[in-house]
Amino acid sequence: MRRPAAALLCAVLLAGCAGGAGERPGAADGRAQDPPRAEGDTRRPPVVDHIPTREPVVFLTYDDGAERDPRFVGLVRERRLAVSMFLTDSVVGPGYGHFARLRAVGASIQNHTLDHPALRGLPYAGQRAEICGQQHKLRSRFGISPRLFRPPYGTYDRTTLRAAADCGITAVVLWRASLDADGELTYTRGEPGLRPGDIVSVPAGETMSPSLTERTVRLLREIKRKGLRVGRLEDHLEDHRWDHR
Repeated sequence: MRRPAAALLCAVLLAGCAGGAGERPGAADGRAQDPPRAEGDTRRPPVVDHIPTREPVVFLTYDDGAERDPRFVGLVRERRLAVSMFLTDSVVGPGYGHFARLRAVGASIQNHTLDHPALRGLPYAGQRAEICGQQHKLRSRFGISPRLFRPPYGTYDRTTLRAAADCGITAVVLWRASLDADGELTYTRGEPGLRPGDIVSVPAGETMSPSLTERTVRLLREIKRKGLRVGRLEDHLEDHRWDHR
């Protein structure tokens, strides 16, 4: 379903990369604003933390690639979960085989940089190397060119958007809801509570307890309690034309 273009480009309040591996407490300043468009700059990808939709769906996203719980592959397969995995090469290390198995059961693989730096303020060459470098890694590993990118800690600037576009990225994905270590959902903006179209960040770490599978099962219960289901982020992003005004 296509909708007319609307001014849907998001400037969002956020709290960092939701506790993923390599996180630095306080690394994000709590606010990432979409910078003003430069004259003639028409190539910026939209920045989204929520997809406008009337469908009762939310979107599950996982960062970094530190936690490789084998039971999670079974959960994605059995529940047919359309999850999006934003991978960082230096975190995944030798674990790409795990994500190949996830991809085989329906997960999508997306870009989260080579080395997980805070991008905002870095020169164009450095930002482009981080984003395009991971594009090349994922292409060599999986034969794909991801279209979605999540900046580490959720921070970015105009240079990030320019570099992302130059690397083939079509949307920069943040989040409105995040699952904390205690299994509670926190929100970057708006009223608390899951609502249709929310992008949810699920933290992952090598030593986190409960496991990634257990945390996801609990989250799925909350999603069901709200009368929602898990949707495929990529499909819903493609259903919208984003106005870059």
